This record gives sequence, C-alpha cells and structure tokens, in this order.
Amino acid sequence: MAAERLQKVMAAAGLCSRRRAEELLRAGLVKVNGAPAQLGDRADPSRDHIDVDGQPLAHRPEPLVLLLNKPSEVLCSCQDPEGRATVLDLLPAELAQGQGLHPVGRLDFESRGALLISNQGDLTLKLTHPRYSHRKTYRVWLRGRPRPGQLKRWAEGLPLDGKPSQPVAIATVDQGADATCLELVMGEGRNRQIRRTAATLGFTVLDLQRVAIGPIGLDDLPEGRWRRLDQREWRALTRDGDP
Repeated sequence: MAAERLQKVMAAAGLCSRRRAEELLRAGLVKVNGAPAQLGDRADPSRDHIDVDGQPLAHRPEPLVLLLNKPSEVLCSCQDPEGRATVLDLLPAELAQGQGLHPVGRLDFESRGALLISNQGDLTLKLTHPRYSHRKTYRVWLRGRPRPGQLKRWAEGLPLDGKPSQPVAIATVDQGADATCLELVMGEGRNRQIRRTAATLGFTVLDLQRVAIGPIGLDDLPEGRWRRLDQREWRALTRDGDP
C-alpha cells in the first residue's frame, strides 16, 4: 500500500474525521515509528507504526455503511454527556463498539428519517462537503397552507444568516384543513435550514422526515431499524454528486 497523508489514514481507520485528525497532528499527539508527526506527513499503515495520543492506531476496519431510519428525539452523535439516546444506541453492541462507526452528517434531534452511519472517512467527506452537492429528499408537514408566492420564495432559496441559499425543488404532496405536506429536494444542509426557512415564511414545522439520501431511499425500512448497504449502493453514493 502506498503512503498516504496521516489525516487520511486516521480517518480511514475510523478513528475520527480528517479535520479532527489535523487538530491531533497540530497538537503533537501523533507519532510515526516513534517520531513526532506533523501535518502533511505521510505513512503506510501496512508497515508503519502509528500512535495517536499514546495508543496504537487500529487497523483499517472492514468497510461498513448502514442506513438507519432515525426516530425523533435521538441524537446524531456517538455519545452524549447529557445521557440522551444516540443513533449508535440503536445498533447491536458488536457494531456500535470497535467498528469506528459515526453518523454521516446530521438530522436534528426532533427530526427523523434516513441517516447514514459509516466507518468510511472518504464517504463521510463526500456526503457532507458542500462542493459535492448531494441531493437529499424530505417530507415536511407545516401548520397552515402556504400561498404560491411563499412556495416560490422558498424554491428560489431564502437567505439565511445574510447568505443566499441554494434553490430547492418543492412540491405539495398533501393538504388538510390547517396543515400542508411538502416534498423538498435540497443540495445543501445548513443547521436547521428547513425549520428556519419555514419560520422565516411564518410557518411551524409539525414533522420533518428525510426520506432519501441521493439514490438511497428509506422504502419500507421501519423507524428505529437499520440495514447494511452493499458496496454497489454506497459506491454509487460517492459518484452521485451532480446537482
């Protein structure tokens, strides 16, 4: 195996994200063959001994990508100091521990639906970095009945925090006396973007469900359950980056 940048090696081993690996390197907590490593250094995990904060870097785990149908009030995190349930709590112990699994991106604590969990650092980067523009599909119930002009503003991309948003594909799926279900297809995912956009237009979100990530949909996967993606599926995700 050819030598690779240390932050890539650490992320591929499921230890942490590349950004966190860079922080560890800058802090002087990484050694290669006993010598302190620096940002930009390379190593070959098949022949070099890599220590991170005094612990040997584990061998690269078998590639693993899961699709979870996240319930509401479950945290998209590996652990929570407040003791709230996390997405890893929904997995068997043999998967949740020692596999280097982490959520790929986030869903709000109150939101539910499709979430990927993986030990593949490259996949995490490609699915969360804005330049890849992966499309995600949501079903959103709002209190009230949006007017055509309001939906047009949403579709064009409402500014948030003084910055323009990308256009959104938006369609009305269902409508009741005082509630409306919209389907949104989006290529970006700012913090609580859907809820904040709805509030800007004067609407309260009653329910928010992500139903698909790129070509991977929930289909009949029950809430709180998960399934393993085969390599064909998750490799398709790394190629599905066109707006």
